[in-house]
This record gives sequence, C-alpha cells and structure tokens, in this order.
Amino acid sequence: MAKILVNNSGPLHGEVEISGAKNSVLPLLAATLMTEDVCVIEDVPDLADVSVMKQMLRNYGTDVDDSEAGIIRTSTKEIRSCEGDRDLVQEMRASLFTMGPMLARYGKVVMPMPGGCTIGKRPIDLHLKGFRALGAEVIEDEANEVVTVSAGPEGLVGDAIYLDFPSVGATENILMAATMAKGTTIIENAAKEPEIIDLANLLNKMGARIKSAGTDMIRIEGVERLSGCIHEAIPDRIETGTFMLAAAITRGDILIKNALPGHVRPIVAKLRECNVDIEILPEGIYVDARDRELKATDIKTLPFPGFPTDIQSPFMAFLCTVNGKSFVRETVFENRFMHVVELNRMGADISTENSREAIVPGGRKLHGAKVRATDLRAGAAMVLAGLVATGTTEISEIYHIERGYEDLVGKFKALGADIMKIED
Repeated sequence: MAKILVNNSGPLHGEVEISGAKNSVLPLLAATLMTEDVCVIEDVPDLADVSVMKQMLRNYGTDVDDSEAGIIRTSTKEIRSCEGDRDLVQEMRASLFTMGPMLARYGKVVMPMPGGCTIGKRPIDLHLKGFRALGAEVIEDEANEVVTVSAGPEGLVGDAIYLDFPSVGATENILMAATMAKGTTIIENAAKEPEIIDLANLLNKMGARIKSAGTDMIRIEGVERLSGCIHEAIPDRIETGTFMLAAAITRGDILIKNALPGHVRPIVAKLRECNVDIEILPEGIYVDARDRELKATDIKTLPFPGFPTDIQSPFMAFLCTVNGKSFVRETVFENRFMHVVELNRMGADISTENSREAIVPGGRKLHGAKVRATDLRAGAAMVLAGLVATGTTEISEIYHIERGYEDLVGKFKALGADIMKIED
C-alpha cells in the first residue's frame, strides 16, 4: 500500500493552480447519460473518483473518450444496462448521481447501496422521496441491499418536492430526473452549493429549463430531449481552502490561482479572524501568514453558504498551531471527528465532548507520527499537520486522499514542501 511521508517544511511559498471541482465533475459526467449526443466536460481532475465514474458510464453503455488530459468526451447512443455495478457503487457513493439521469433517459435504474467515506450516516431516503414525488415506483430490497426505481407508464411527472434537509446529492439527483419529467417541478429547501449551479448551467446548455439554481427553491420545466454541449467545471473550492490553510499553518504565503473567492467566503472570514492576511487579486487569492501572531477562532459547519464540513478537519489541524482555545462544532455529519485521534497521536491534545463538538487547546508543537487518512479530508488534515510537525509524519490509507486531490504531493512539492509518496 502506498504512503505519504511529510517532514517539517518551513513556510510554503509560491503559486498553485486549483483543479476542477471533484464534487462538480462527478454529477456533470452523470448528467451526460441524459443525451445521445456528444458532451465535452473540461477541466476534469485526474482522480480515483473520476475513474470510477467513467467506468460507471461505460457499464451503462457510454463511449468515454479521455485521451486528452483534463477533457472527457462522452456519447451514449443507447443504454445497454440499467444496473449500477455493485463493486463500483461500493467504492464511491457519488455513483448515486447516475440514478436521476438513468431514470429520466431510460425509465429505470437498479442501484446497490453506496459506499465512500465513513463520515456518518448518509441515507438515500431524500433521493427516493424525490423520485416517488415524480411518480416513480421504488422497491427497496434490504436483503440484497439494492433499490429499483422505475418510472410509471406515463413517465415522470413534475411535482412540488420539499427536502427535509438541503442535501446536495438529493437536490442534484432530483434536478436531473425532473429535467425530462412532464410539467413543472419545484424543489423546496434545495441545496445552494456552487456545484448545484454548475450542474444546472450544464443542463441548461443541453436544453433544460431550470431557474433559480443556487437558491432554496429551484423551478424546472420538463423538456422531451436534451442535446450535447461543451462545459468547463468550476474550480474546486475545497482544494482552494486546503491550500489557503497550507499557507496559514506553515506561516507562509501562497497565491492560489483559478479560485473563485465567492465560493470560499466562510474560509476567508475565519482565517481573517485568526489574523491571516488575505487579498483578493485579479490573478487569484493571495494568503499571507508570514510574521503574524495568529490566534484561535471557533467554527461551526453548515450547508452552503455556511462553513463547509469538508474543510473542518484541515482547519482543525491549523487551529492546533495557533494561540488560544478553539471550539469546533460539526452539524452536517455525525462521524466526522475520526481525524481527532490521528491529530492527537501528533500531540494535538484535542478533546471531544461528543461526536459533534471538539475543543482544540491550540499552541501545540506537533510531532511526527504514523497516522491514517481516515477519510478524504482527514487525509488532507494529516498532510497539513505533517508540514509543521517535528520529524516525519507517515500517512497510510492515502487512497482516500487520491479520491479527491489531483497531484497533491506534486503541488505541495512545488511550494517547497518536504513530501513524497512511497510504495510500501
């Protein structure tokens, strides 16, 4: 198994280019199932999760051309199978994004229960609630851990759908299914993440009629057919936040290019509270933590536009190194403190009141240790901690990291980090 070794690296300095957003590219690729025409998705990061999604599409019958770096061309002349591959679905929860498109285009989808990061319960009940509201029949086979969703004899029919929680995945799946349903669909309490807007922009380019994506009420007028298009994915706001924290935790300065400031406002605000200097420039976001007395702050994760849960663990690693006590409250997932044990192996001395609240004493001198990437973002937190720890930090289970960060080791090396990937 591969590992990452990180040594104390001093202040990082330089420029980094942010890749296309994993959490945008995956539903964008899934949406291409909805047309027989050629679709071109640009700025696609080279990630393990993207590879899984490409194979998912091929299994359904899509011709996937990935011969050009960063660009994927798809063409789905016909659907050859309506069943999601169990191994692929278990490997990546985002395989669920193919349910809405398959239901819209083919009228049926058979999906095993998903896998992915073990950060807490993420049931698909909201997805299924939306499909039922559109007139689909849902059969859950709990014994075989598979769900079958079939459109009715009249196909999908628009309706008003209220989500009990603004789930990103449910919003995207329902949005795609409703795009080709008869009549009007309104999604209330919809997720407002930038990735929702990106997906709606793609679908509208393909001929959909979607309004108000990015608000809590999305309106979709169903259309009979979608066509191909060319679309560039938005930059990854979580990768952006990770490199902002890399500058902060190492007391360095980094210019982060191909980043959208509006997507990372909560991260900017919290880093400024910690006395990190951040400038929004035409060429990118400049983060400068050199020669500054950094201090603690509290964070509470919330759906967008609140503080993103995906940055909670990297931000906690940073808080370990500043003066003062910080409180971290996780409200999105109930099992997203697995990184606390790993940070404590490095001397962080974090205490958890429960599975939702942590107290970070701050001002700790971290030391290298053997730690695990317990999930994707926790892996990034371990890398950040290793950059400022004495000695060597050895990170195992890095397949989690490679699911969501394109060439993380290479990008950090270019900034002056003492980091390498080894095969054990």
